[in-house]
Amino acid sequence: MFRTDLLARKRILITGGGTGLGAVMAERFAGLGASLVLCGRRLEVLEATAARLRGLGAAEIELHRCDIRDADAVEQMLDRIWQRGPLDVLVNNAAATFIAQTEQLSARAVDAVLATTLHGAVYCTLGAGKRWIAAAHPGVVLSILSTSVRTGRAFTVPSAMAKSGLQAMTRSLAVEWGPHAIRLVAIAPGSFPTPGASQQLMPAQRAAAAASPAARVPLGRVGAPAELANLAVFLVADEAGYISGETVAIDGAAHLRSSGAEDLLAWSPADWSAHRAKRS
Repeated sequence: MFRTDLLARKRILITGGGTGLGAVMAERFAGLGASLVLCGRRLEVLEATAARLRGLGAAEIELHRCDIRDADAVEQMLDRIWQRGPLDVLVNNAAATFIAQTEQLSARAVDAVLATTLHGAVYCTLGAGKRWIAAAHPGVVLSILSTSVRTGRAFTVPSAMAKSGLQAMTRSLAVEWGPHAIRLVAIAPGSFPTPGASQQLMPAQRAAAAASPAARVPLGRVGAPAELANLAVFLVADEAGYISGETVAIDGAAHLRSSGAEDLLAWSPADWSAHRAKRS
């Protein structure tokens, strides 16, 4: 579907690029000629992913250990990145979430989600944007959201709030930064099972009691990570250069049927107590 040089000469930063969907997108971008910049909190994870991608033929991979919750650390990382040349694309992928009864959340728990999912993405976006504008360099920001931006989502309220905030950023900056040739786009994925997401959102007692995720999807299956990666490729490529401010859902039409959290309404106090005990 895509030319093998589609992303040649594109330098792409992926936050949380060492695991999950971030690593999947990194592999797809590299396979289409992009130079990768991956950041995350665990350097050993980034190094393992980079080694695997180099084994698949990826030529240029730059790694940065960075906690994007720290605005100063983000600025320092972006300074180091720009010393080697400007970015062309930023992918806001890093996020934090877990299921919980919202009234039981502490301020610290709320902040833990907002700090990575919302604040970290904003710090990266503003840092890249001001550098692009100062140099009159075109750029693209792709943010990975969730279908909660359309439906809301019970029991992951801080995450739904953070993702909705990023959608507002996407729409607002598409207008404000459009005259600077900067596009902002977003993807709202449905069910794309990864080890990290499954551990946080589908604990054993929920998985055992709930119907198969595929049964809730009109297309009858969960998403393949490569499908999301291909959508990401399209949105950041020059061939999609007239798309800005848009969020594309990729969930087999599941969000048109439910938010995906209704099964948790049936959990008993004992179920929630057992879940909290496993997290502590």
